[in-house]
Amino acid sequence: MAEIIDGKAFAAKLRAAIAAEVATLSYKPGLAVVLVGDDPASKVYVANKARQTVEVGMRSFEHRLPADTSQEHLLALVRQLNENPAVHGILVQLPLPKPLNADEIIAAISPDKDVDGLTVVNAGRLAAGLSGLVPCTPLGCILLLEDRLTDMTGLNAVVIGRSNLVGKPIAQLLLQKNCTVTIAHSRTRDLPGLCRTADILVAAVGQPEMVKGDWVKPGATVIDVGINRVPADAGKTKLVGDVDFVQAQMRAGTITPVPGGVGPMTIACLLRNTLTAAKRIEGA
Repeated sequence: MAEIIDGKAFAAKLRAAIAAEVATLSYKPGLAVVLVGDDPASKVYVANKARQTVEVGMRSFEHRLPADTSQEHLLALVRQLNENPAVHGILVQLPLPKPLNADEIIAAISPDKDVDGLTVVNAGRLAAGLSGLVPCTPLGCILLLEDRLTDMTGLNAVVIGRSNLVGKPIAQLLLQKNCTVTIAHSRTRDLPGLCRTADILVAAVGQPEMVKGDWVKPGATVIDVGINRVPADAGKTKLVGDVDFVQAQMRAGTITPVPGGVGPMTIACLLRNTLTAAKRIEGA
């Protein structure tokens, strides 16, 4: 039976460490979050970000815009935030309502304030092994892995998913830890067989319980990034990951649950990125 990785507890420790460091600064790091439209999930997520930002002693700047906001207006707001010295981190909540062009908006964010780590500059820095701001979810994954495995040198890692938000960045981070990394995707041949070679298996595909228990190498560390809402009893819904947790727990050495695994780490790492950005901008 696999040991469960408590991402919620780890995130709480990380937030406490961030709060302690913020308390020593002569300024308050500021995080600006831009929400366009009224997507229910995004509204809850943005509210949680704002609350946790304040709890660690940072300043929270919320900008809520109507769904019919123009591309020009949103670009103008991003440029204003780039120039605002009180703002050290900028996050535009995705997805954006159509017909807004998310790529153009992200490109307009100053790389030094890009706490989501999505600009081409920060993606390039990560690929080149240089210092930059890393996407929050992959950063959270690597922190959990470091805590459990300490030294990942020589381990085989399989990442299922090749998105710019999770798959590609976590692969780069694993390479930096000296893993042998394979990125799998929808066209990978014999995906179950490939997964069985993984000492570290990261699932980030957005498909409920796609990864079955017999895909998991005995004793492997399984990081489940997926958050999928599926039907449950009595007309209700429940959250499940991309991994069939019940099956995988019987074979894995350690595994993250859903919820309570990678999810809590995302906002904690957003706060960590904001602190990092603030220290660089302020010259610390």
